[in-house]
Order: sequence, then structure tokens, then C-alpha cells
Amino acid sequence: MTVAPTVPRRLVARFEGHVQGIGFRYTAVGLATRLGVTGYVANLMNGDVELVAEGPEERLLELVQQIQRSHLDRYILRVQQHWLPATGEFTDFDVRFGV
Repeated sequence: MTVAPTVPRRLVARFEGHVQGIGFRYTAVGLATRLGVTGYVANLMNGDVELVAEGPEERLLELVQQIQRSHLDRYILRVQQHWLPATGEFTDFDVRFGV
């Protein structure tokens, strides 16, 4: 039996709450790297954190779940998720500044 390849997807997630200044971005980089997804995480001017990641949908869902189950959970009030087709523009997962 042949298994169809997983089509990569793009997840744009916005984390709201007291999510800056707590190590959120570096925790996200570590988790994303372990899961093998690409993209970036960045602080936004309004105090939210934006995460843009590409990879198999199940790994992207796992990334959000691991963030929510980590020590960061108590700081997150809400997560907004938007799904798009992957663009393939990323080669790794890193922190972006000035987004």
C-alpha cells in the first residue's frame, strides 16, 4: 500500500496575552526545530506574538499544542489560527525582529 505524501501547509497563529518578555519566541524556536517545521516567530507592536510556520498539518498542530502545554500556557489568553497553502519560502525556524 502506498501512502500519499503529506501536503505542507502554512499556519499563521497569533498568541494573545502577556506573551512578550517571557521567553516565548525562544521556546517556540526550540519546539519548532524539534518538530522539523520552518518559519518564524516575532513580537508584534501590540504585545501579541505572531508565529508563521510551514510543514505537515499534524506537526503544526503539535507545535501549537506543545506551546500551550508548556510553561507559557499561563500567559496565553487566546490563540487565533489561520491556515493557508505553504509557500516553501523558509529553510529553518527563527526569531524575526521588527515585524
